[in-house]
Amino acid sequence: MRVLVCGGAGFIGSHLTDRLLAEGHAVDVVDNLSTGSLANVATARSSGGEFRFHHMDIEHPSFGDLVAARQPEVVFQLAALIPDAIQPIASLKSMASTLAVLEAAKRLDEPRVIMSLPAGLIYGEVPAKELPAKETRVKKPFGVAGVIATALLNLLDTYRESSTITYTALAMTHVYGTRQRPEDGVVANFFDCVLNKRDPIVFGSGKQSRDFLFIDDAVDALSRSMSRGPSSLVNIGTGKLTSIEKLWSLVGSESTQNLKKASIRPSDLTRCSVSPVRAKIALGWEPWTDLAAGIAALKSVDL
Repeated sequence: MRVLVCGGAGFIGSHLTDRLLAEGHAVDVVDNLSTGSLANVATARSSGGEFRFHHMDIEHPSFGDLVAARQPEVVFQLAALIPDAIQPIASLKSMASTLAVLEAAKRLDEPRVIMSLPAGLIYGEVPAKELPAKETRVKKPFGVAGVIATALLNLLDTYRESSTITYTALAMTHVYGTRQRPEDGVVANFFDCVLNKRDPIVFGSGKQSRDFLFIDDAVDALSRSMSRGPSSLVNIGTGKLTSIEKLWSLVGSESTQNLKKASIRPSDLTRCSVSPVRAKIALGWEPWTDLAAGIAALKSVDL
């Protein structure tokens, strides 16, 4: 298939690009490199597959012409990965870029759009007894960015009803792996602390917990969404919670650094995990990398 990956030079996007090329797909990557990096697509460039990189902002008028010229059958909107909830103004760009993607996709024959969004922003603070969260749960968006994430889901529905676009929206938990910037994930941040011999800082008690998803598992879900999946929200996570303290004990087990604690931030959730049951039914997907194995794999490579 011919595939367009918006945000393909980023952490998740570059791993997805490598996977798609390995599967024999033709891949166009569009990225303005505001947070992505050309280093992330070095493997794709040397893969020998049909790969093109376009240094372009999705909101630029020429993006629509590019989509019309390349005629992708599937468009991945990974540039909609909303920044942390403490940056609500920045998250508005996610709405503009997604509108640009959908408007461009309307020019294609039976296009399929796949988008990834942070599960925590969509579901908000969920009581422990009601975790892992299911897709049928009433959405309580977390902060301004959460409201925008929920609006993006409504936007996908609107375009599905008014055009030939089909879509799958993946609510992903905390993805970790190689190529992730330290400022974009606690796992990457902890590894950076070990590498640079500085004490990691956790905001709050360290008891807050997350559903950590290995990058290979996340990419597998994205790949499967190309040919399967409903026009609705599908959770992608392990359904298991791990505290930040426990995470540090895995990452920093051989380190002399100590976990330091600071005041909790209002933008931080207490806990977040999602049920992968619908993903198993709709996509034939389930996570296979537990956290200990994922951390061990990262310790054996250069992040």
